[in-house]
Amino acid sequence: MSEYNAVAPTNTDNAPKFDQSSQSAAFSHYSNLSAQLPIDPATGKLVEGGVKAQAEQSFKNIEAILKNFGHVMSDIVRITVFVTDIQDVEAVNEVFHTFFPTYVPARTNVAVNALPMDAEVQVEALVSHGVGTIPNAPQAGDLIKLTNHTANAPANALSSQTVAFSHYNNITAQLPIDPATGRIVTGGVKAETAQSLKNIKAILAGIDVPLDDIVKINIFVKDLADMDAVNEVYSTFFPDSAIARTVAYVPARTVIEAADLQMGASVQIEAVVSHGDGTPPQAIEDRHGIVIKAHNTENAPVDSLSTQTVAFSHYNHLSAQLPIDPKTGKLVEGGIKEQTKQVLTNIKAVIESVDHVMEDMVKVNIFVKDLADMDAVNEVYAGFFPEGTPARRVVGVSALQEDALIQIDAIAGNAEGTPPETK
Repeated sequence: MSEYNAVAPTNTDNAPKFDQSSQSAAFSHYSNLSAQLPIDPATGKLVEGGVKAQAEQSFKNIEAILKNFGHVMSDIVRITVFVTDIQDVEAVNEVFHTFFPTYVPARTNVAVNALPMDAEVQVEALVSHGVGTIPNAPQAGDLIKLTNHTANAPANALSSQTVAFSHYNNITAQLPIDPATGRIVTGGVKAETAQSLKNIKAILAGIDVPLDDIVKINIFVKDLADMDAVNEVYSTFFPDSAIARTVAYVPARTVIEAADLQMGASVQIEAVVSHGDGTPPQAIEDRHGIVIKAHNTENAPVDSLSTQTVAFSHYNHLSAQLPIDPKTGKLVEGGIKEQTKQVLTNIKAVIESVDHVMEDMVKVNIFVKDLADMDAVNEVYAGFFPEGTPARRVVGVSALQEDALIQIDAIAGNAEGTPPETK
């Protein structure tokens, strides 16, 4: 097709390499980086020296990957920091400031149950890619990142509330902090969920964007048993408008059990938001009326609280898939291999239902209950991604919904984009 954008994977010897993933996978105006462990690429081993040394190595690896395709740290629009002890975020912050002395991206901090290679920290980045991917780049030009802050949501010197680039806004994960007091709200998980979503809504109001422009929601919850309460509140925010209610639109969604969250919170929510106006210097005719296209197929599990895939501009955002057989609505029988196969089969069914293929994937996020299962996961994974092109994240969690052993979500390129709305 004439408007085809190529998925462009890159690798450098100056950062750790893995057979199952590219260090970065660029598509259109973003480059997705694989989550970086504190591995010294010269030795292939974790660096010594504790969490600060590990954080510094993780950021150095990111810096090396960016340098390999002509980018710098200030091109990053979102940083996600995974730690195994939430108290270590303070040490990570000391290192973070040396890599981001002025501009700070949107950010998420979360403690998880385990990280590969028994690391204490893992850092992942999403990068602006102004020139786009060949052959659709020349007319795009260098786009501008736009940061925004509002007094109606919590402020943090180490993160921007929202960073817009091209046709997306990336929102810093919102804790249930009352911006008037700077403290976590009281009242339990329902009150905390409401406050987190109110904060997101306030940030979007600050840039004149409605809540229903969210294409992907990630919910970090300390106890999966709280999800019924979270969902009760969530359903009062989505759908948010009459138009969205008419079509029953809800964003794609992933639920992750966190080992811990900052400030003792029970829940934290992050969002990826469509930005129809784009960022300068996009031409006027290129930046108005881009349609959000939500889609479900009966060939994968259907959930009333999430859409299987939400396309906007040049990306498809897929909801996390559990190893549920869509015919029975139950977990498949067997162990980790059978569950991994079912999860990836569900993802394949979803992406094929919108006329795309697995080769269009740019990022895959894997959550497993036991990191020792990753050899078995990789064996199955290679059958779906034989080239290892997508960037990848792997984290260990203590529990998954439906008592599953594995959960995977993904982002796919959408070469044809989504069309302007016809008048």
